Amino acid sequence: MSSIQYLHSKIRDVPDFPKPGIVFKDITPLLQDRDALRFACTRMAEPFKGLGIDVVIGIESRGFIFGPSVALELEAGFGIARKAGKLPWDTLSETYDLEYGTATIEMHRDTVGPGQKILLIDDVIATGGTAAATAKLATRMGAEVLGASFLVELGFLNGKNRLDNMRVEAVLEF
Repeated sequence: MSSIQYLHSKIRDVPDFPKPGIVFKDITPLLQDRDALRFACTRMAEPFKGLGIDVVIGIESRGFIFGPSVALELEAGFGIARKAGKLPWDTLSETYDLEYGTATIEMHRDTVGPGQKILLIDDVIATGGTAAATAKLATRMGAEVLGASFLVELGFLNGKNRLDNMRVEAVLEF
């Protein structure tokens, strides 16, 4: 079994979660396996080595799991993007459309600065809305978003299309 097949085997399908008709991709078995977790973080960082990434931004909440390891792998700092109202200091926010309604993502105003090179990290790219909003925030702060790296891409939802002009990588695709 290849390493990628091994990672695939560590993703559990949970039918009808969070609502009927949805098959949720549960990453907790992968997180519980130190070798799978290490390999996943290394693979998420690999395409962006040597690009001079200054800050890796982890997107709430599972981007917080992978982000610090990827940041260390890239010799970069780590920042966070959270749902509205969760950060304690002065923030910038970006509201974006969901299938039914809207959501807002926030970052502290000093998460990134002008000219810094940024990599976005999250566990899954589905429709791409949250990552696109996070990229807009970083760009408004003067940073250059070089790309986004995900553990899992749900390819049938075409989330990459919302991240135009950005390198998008995923370790696994479903």
